[in-house]
Amino acid sequence: MKKRILYVIDGIEFGGGERVFAQLLNGLPEDRFEPYLASAPNDAFLKNIKSKNLVFYPVDFSNRFNPLPLMRLYRIVKSQRIDIVHSQGARADFFARIAAKLAKVPIIISTVQMLVEGYNVGYLKRFLYQTFDRFSERFVDYFLVVSSVLKENMIEVHGIPPDKIIKIYNGIETDYYKPVGNEEMRYKIRREFAVNDSDILIASLGRLVWQKGFEYFLHAIPEILREIPDARFILVGDGPLRPELERLAVELGEGDKIIFAGYRSDVRDVLAALDIVVIPSVLEGFPMITLEAMAMAKPIVAAKIDGITEQITDGINGILIPPKDSSAIAQAIIRLINDRESGKKLGLAARKKVEQEFSVEKMVSETEKVYLSLLTNNYTIPYRGL
Repeated sequence: MKKRILYVIDGIEFGGGERVFAQLLNGLPEDRFEPYLASAPNDAFLKNIKSKNLVFYPVDFSNRFNPLPLMRLYRIVKSQRIDIVHSQGARADFFARIAAKLAKVPIIISTVQMLVEGYNVGYLKRFLYQTFDRFSERFVDYFLVVSSVLKENMIEVHGIPPDKIIKIYNGIETDYYKPVGNEEMRYKIRREFAVNDSDILIASLGRLVWQKGFEYFLHAIPEILREIPDARFILVGDGPLRPELERLAVELGEGDKIIFAGYRSDVRDVLAALDIVVIPSVLEGFPMITLEAMAMAKPIVAAKIDGITEQITDGINGILIPPKDSSAIAQAIIRLINDRESGKKLGLAARKKVEQEFSVEKMVSETEKVYLSLLTNNYTIPYRGL
């Protein structure tokens, strides 16, 4: 008999968590699992799910103090006789864990991409997030984390027993993101942005939020232009900091050198057009954009922070620089431009590492093993008390 899995996630935007859940929904064997999804309606998210057997339930998680999501999840779990509830995200985790506990779901799993302590919210809201998270953690059978540092923090900060935490790296579709046969995509994107083929095109990509550190990328541009006058720059993504970043670009005199491309669904095509990718983040879990750029064999300059250091090894498959250091970003980019062969080697090594360690097939396979292990060995699950 197929086992029924309910995936629960905010779904307010199509971020890394939604990407991973879409990969799971697309990759799990249909002869073993029956998938259900509860999230906010999100066209980008749903379009990335190819499973024909998916049952989707729209649920609004925007207000943590509204009991309606809890009641709705409880009814879904009871009526569909769900075997596993797998959640991700602060609000979704809280409601899913409580509903699953009340409905006596056999297995409760949470994926953690970032601890709630890292959320950019006020003191009171952070305190409430932490309180709700700590209360509901006791109902979770296993936590899936996306990096070694997250596992360490779950143990040290949240006091979770090590045997309840399993590390599974995020994965990327290596057959879709590939470094060959991209000439047409490269020319198309460059024509769209009026960038000459001979220009050096450098970009940062991601949601325009404080964690991504895009202001440090912008501050690096004047120093780069003094050495490489024909360099061009793109910032790909949207978010609450866009107006502020656009003002900063004008203040720095970069108006005719940097393009604010907004949200793009064709990230692979954009990557194909680039010469260098910059990841200036100040806080990350395990960013998907790094894996996408690595799979496309792009030279990468990235901040040396937790999460990224499990993807990039300095001087082997990319260049790591101190976080919040615009001059270090500029110097690393100038070095790559002046030594193209070195950049090419870094890119090829990055592609190889993705193939070996960060494929989506490996992520799905390892997650499936967790499901099957729990389904066949329920006696090993720790006690979940109130």
